[in-house]
Amino acid sequence: MDLGPKFEGESPKCPPPSSPFLRAVSQPTTSDETVVAGGTVVLKCQVEDPDDSSLQWSNPAQQTLYFGEKRALRDNRIQLERSTPNELTISISDVVLSDEGEYTCSIFTMPVRTAKALVTVLGIPQKPQIFGHEQPIDEEKIARLTCRSSGSKPAAQLRWKKGNKELKAEGTEVVEDSNGKTFTVSSRVEFRVTKEDNDAEVTCTVDHESLQNSERSTTQKLQVHYKPTAKIEPHPQYPREGEKLQLQCDGQGNPVIPSPLSAFSPSISWADASPVLSTSSTYHAVIGGVVAVIVFLLLSLLIVLGHYLIRHKGTYLTHEAKGSDDAPDADTAIINAEGGQAGGDDKKEYFI
Repeated sequence: MDLGPKFEGESPKCPPPSSPFLRAVSQPTTSDETVVAGGTVVLKCQVEDPDDSSLQWSNPAQQTLYFGEKRALRDNRIQLERSTPNELTISISDVVLSDEGEYTCSIFTMPVRTAKALVTVLGIPQKPQIFGHEQPIDEEKIARLTCRSSGSKPAAQLRWKKGNKELKAEGTEVVEDSNGKTFTVSSRVEFRVTKEDNDAEVTCTVDHESLQNSERSTTQKLQVHYKPTAKIEPHPQYPREGEKLQLQCDGQGNPVIPSPLSAFSPSISWADASPVLSTSSTYHAVIGGVVAVIVFLLLSLLIVLGHYLIRHKGTYLTHEAKGSDDAPDADTAIINAEGGQAGGDDKKEYFI
């Protein structure tokens, strides 16, 4: 480096302290940031040696946000966090998808030095919806279900479970939304149903980095139609002679079919028809026996009475004392009758 001519007895000339030959202005530094839609992002710009220059933040549209401590854009979401000769930090709250892009930090030296900070805004996926479960499915048929979630950025991932068992998706489709920034994701699953799948819970869960270790899911219950079955159970299981036995018939089926034995219920019960008598049956038997004895006695009495009447049925001829008919009064008739009987033959009766 040429410092000019040298003269004897003179010291060489040194450049002034501000000369770029001795000191270079440092480069500003920033960092990329990722923020969830609706959240707050903080942009920090630092420089080691500002050389009495101010720092400035600009948005992706090259609009100045802050120049040092001075607000340049009237947006209440943008606030100054810190302003020093070596640092300019701002924050943007209630971030929306349109805030995404490259933000520029500049220091106005000769030449102007800049640094870029890429802000990525994550779109939060909506709660997934399951389609295809509206109607009951017959046993042994194939169930085809579709899960859909929109509004994610980048595209979310969907996964399936039936109860505690993972289901493998048959296919996934990703479609860009009308805003050109977010995506709608659809996933399909197919499986053969059995009667054990009736009321089983099928869950579709969306996984996305914007959910921050939480999950968003939807659960639906399956309705499966299957053939009815019946099972008879005795109570007690091993009855003894003389005990009361009850048989219970349990039927399972979907849908429930009404029957003559039990309307709108798959479970019916009835008492045992064995000859073992209960207390109520014994009481009725005793009353029946007493009535039978009374009827028997009445019939016997009627038979005896009838036989007696038949034995004594006939015509009787009697011979009474004569002369009593000619008596003038009752006393004379009696005297004549007594006399007639003394002198005459005894009265005789003949049974024919």
